[in-house]
Amino acid sequence: MPADISPLDAAQRAAKPATAATRAVQAHVRASLPFEDRRSFESARRGFIATLEPLTIPHARSPHPVYDLSRMGFLEGDAPDTVNPSLWRQAQLNAQYNGLFEVVPGIYQVRAFDIANMTLVQGDTGWIVIDPLTSSEASRAALDLANQHLGARPVTGVIITHSHADHFAGVLGVISAADAADGRIPVIAPEGFVKEALSENVLAGNVMNRRATYMYGNLLAPGPSAFVTTGLGAALSMGTTGFVVPNDFVRASGETRRIDGIDIEFQLTPGTEAPAEMVFYFPRFKALCMSEITSHHQHNLYTPRGAQVRDALAWSAQIQESIDRFGDRLEVHFASHHWPTWGRAAALEYLEQQRDLYKFIHDQSLRLANHGFTMDEIAEQLRLPDALGREFSNRGYYGTLNHGAKAVYVKYLGHFDGNPAHLHPHPPVAAATRYLAFMGGADAVVEKARASFAEADYRWVAEVLNHVMMADPTHADARALLADAYEQLGYQAESAPWRNFYLCGALELREGVPASSPARVHPGMADNMPLEDLFKAMAVRLNAERADGIRVSLALTLTAPDEAWLVTVNRSVLHAFPGRTDADADARLALPAYAFKRMMLGLVTATELVEQGQLALEGDPAALARFAGLFDQFERRFPIVTPRRVT
Repeated sequence: MPADISPLDAAQRAAKPATAATRAVQAHVRASLPFEDRRSFESARRGFIATLEPLTIPHARSPHPVYDLSRMGFLEGDAPDTVNPSLWRQAQLNAQYNGLFEVVPGIYQVRAFDIANMTLVQGDTGWIVIDPLTSSEASRAALDLANQHLGARPVTGVIITHSHADHFAGVLGVISAADAADGRIPVIAPEGFVKEALSENVLAGNVMNRRATYMYGNLLAPGPSAFVTTGLGAALSMGTTGFVVPNDFVRASGETRRIDGIDIEFQLTPGTEAPAEMVFYFPRFKALCMSEITSHHQHNLYTPRGAQVRDALAWSAQIQESIDRFGDRLEVHFASHHWPTWGRAAALEYLEQQRDLYKFIHDQSLRLANHGFTMDEIAEQLRLPDALGREFSNRGYYGTLNHGAKAVYVKYLGHFDGNPAHLHPHPPVAAATRYLAFMGGADAVVEKARASFAEADYRWVAEVLNHVMMADPTHADARALLADAYEQLGYQAESAPWRNFYLCGALELREGVPASSPARVHPGMADNMPLEDLFKAMAVRLNAERADGIRVSLALTLTAPDEAWLVTVNRSVLHAFPGRTDADADARLALPAYAFKRMMLGLVTATELVEQGQLALEGDPAALARFAGLFDQFERRFPIVTPRRVT
């Protein structure tokens, strides 16, 4: 928050109890769902072998732990009034059943060491690791736990199910980059994995990461009035990340592999939960891994942290294809999150319900759109039938019916609803200034909002006071009341991301934006990033105004691997041409590829590389400095519920 905005006083900063209206919402949820159904708890505890006591995973380079589930001990008994009872149930399932579990003899999972599961398949000589989590520390701790209790075995293969970081960024905790690069250990991923993984985590990485701090509640302390779960898993590990380029890609459904004596049959599922994703079947174990296509909740058709909108119809169709391919052979279903489903009949019923969930959202959203309803109108009226909605595995603990319907609308029709008033609206600050002038000023809006808060119309309080925030973020009473409204909305939310967004918004209003630092790509990610993707990331950072009227070219001779690139900036656009050189380039650089990557990502300076003897520079030395000065440095933590800039 800008320095001229004073923090709220202690009373305004304090968390508030649930209001009578919020308590009534929680009571309605308790009366509406079959909480006596304990089958999920039985499945979540089945096959337990061991865990860490306490479940705290240290960071490789920081005194702060990567992961600390010991702080979640408050998740006992019935839900408090500050947590939706349905979400509380999911939080208990995610956090309380942690450690090493046997799925079937030969397949094991480590759950709740991160937001995702790491699965270990016992091959003839070692472990095939499926989805090595978000951080190296977490994946190493998971592997160590398995080796301790099941016998030490080397890693003989890695399967990455899809292009989201919680399924690959911990890979360097179980293998080395050299293991993948020279093919000693097969690393298998779906076609398109590299492009999609780096697109999501590098090109739009900074804004996604900032929004992810809200979505996953990273800024909230665990407790009944704050963080209770992510919905998708207990919590997200916050440690050392890395990346390796897989050495084997599955390019078509029906392909098979044999890894360490284990046969695997693959089905590609692109454009569903992730742009690049696959599921697979183990004939030896009669086990189907559905990756993240199915999980024990309603998933996101659009993820609030920001990502490409997903195709609900394709998602449903891919589940049906899995049923057709593997349904008559499977005896157990497991996935990259949550707990397995045992028995063919139970697994097929579960898969069919998940299939129908996404098709219902798709079909009914478009039915209402074709009646002329707008995106928000569709989201407000759509309801699941009891046959789907009373199943806990379809509840909106992560995705919601509300923003799932909006995702379908945007997928087909875009953000514009056809009303010309919405073609070219004012941006938030400009609109807010005009709204306040019409509404009699900030003080008048706050007084009216207090009445709406007393009537428990928290959504309206949030809408009108957001205008005050955009126009005058120094208005302490507006900030305090808006924070209180967000808090009650968070308490009521069944979706963990919604709860976390609301409560993090309240935290920002009360405490301000946390201390920030420049966004950096971790060396483990940078060193293995293909150069093509590095140049895409650089192009996104090019400041058009700063580059206006500037022409500069660099001829690169890179080693390990040996490549030539010509990089130009002209007309405020960066281009990188592989295999080209130019004797008339402003500067010619010769250096190792990894050193160039680190220099361009701000991890090392050109001067340091020259002093280390890694960089040879010919031509105009000032050209490199001029080139480097054209790029923005992103701040990791920018304001979200207050204006980006205050004038």
